[in-house]
Amino acid sequence: MELKEKIANDFATRFGGEGNFYASAGRINLIGEHTDYNGGFVFPGAIDKMIMAEIRPNGCDTVRVRSIDIDDYTEFGLNEEDAPQQSWARYIFGVCREIIKRGGTLKGFDAVFAGNVPLGAGLSSSAALESCFAFALNDLFNDNSIDRFELARIGQSTEHNYCGVNCGIMDQFASVFGKKDHLMRLDCRSGEFEYFPFRPEGYTLVLVDSVVKHELADSPYNRRRESCERVAGRLGVETLRDATMEMLDAARADISDEDYRRARYVIGEKQRVLDVCDALVAGDYETVGERMYQTHRGLSEDYEVSCEELDFLNGLARECGVTGSRIMGGGFGGCTINLVKNELLEKFTGEARRQFCERYGHEPKIHEVIISDGARKL
Repeated sequence: MELKEKIANDFATRFGGEGNFYASAGRINLIGEHTDYNGGFVFPGAIDKMIMAEIRPNGCDTVRVRSIDIDDYTEFGLNEEDAPQQSWARYIFGVCREIIKRGGTLKGFDAVFAGNVPLGAGLSSSAALESCFAFALNDLFNDNSIDRFELARIGQSTEHNYCGVNCGIMDQFASVFGKKDHLMRLDCRSGEFEYFPFRPEGYTLVLVDSVVKHELADSPYNRRRESCERVAGRLGVETLRDATMEMLDAARADISDEDYRRARYVIGEKQRVLDVCDALVAGDYETVGERMYQTHRGLSEDYEVSCEELDFLNGLARECGVTGSRIMGGGFGGCTINLVKNELLEKFTGEARRQFCERYGHEPKIHEVIISDGARKL
């Protein structure tokens, strides 16, 4: 059954009648990982995997919402003390509270949602959920008076204040601003961004999901951020965006080995994003791919957010002649993103399934993705 039909049937059964449909996308990030909270550049795009919701004002002050995928239902009020117990519902509650904090109008509503963004694969299903509801509630109750960048910040603040993840802005930005056939270079310090056409003829973007799940709340993710902030403080800069390798090496004696390696990765990644932008303009996908491999090496060895399974998939991609491959997302599991020539696609995905299963006892999940639109009313 199609996603929209499944949601509509559930909504009609539970609430009667029908509401408005909204959607927002998961995202890939071609390059630029763990740079967003360091004030650097990222290079994401929305994908054709989404969270979709049917929503209708209900005329009271209670939110009634059902998750089809989790097969759960909850109700909550709109005051701070009304926070629901379910972790999935806190994303929606947080969006509601952040809209209210900004002076937005909000009343109770009924909603049913479902999605096809693979969970735990680093594709930001949580940002897709936040962006879907932020966009919808802005349309339904505020006549779209909240601008798109503020919608992204609402999602980010939801993570910070209600979900325990001190994330950057990239995931929510990509979900809100995504544009079909375009990637976006976002300056995470200034908020300025630029669309870059991304229609690589002869190549396919393939995600290989290790099916190793990660939870970022109370995790090493937050400790990586603290490490970067320590180094920035030692170098006398606001964020590592303003640091250079020369500055880092000059202060080497006063920085722990672990903090040094974290900063070395971030400073290098800042430049790799700019290199990839230049390479795409020139149609040089070989350079794009090599920078992806360099990023994986830094994430694995310096930032230490990879794992054995992801390193294995990255090495296998190199052996199969894949143009570019790297871990994608916050890390600690999830998937690799791979830029694959079409003539190598069947060989690579076949070998990934076979060799990974032989080594780890289960097949990885393979997702071909297309760069698509972000938050929108259907």
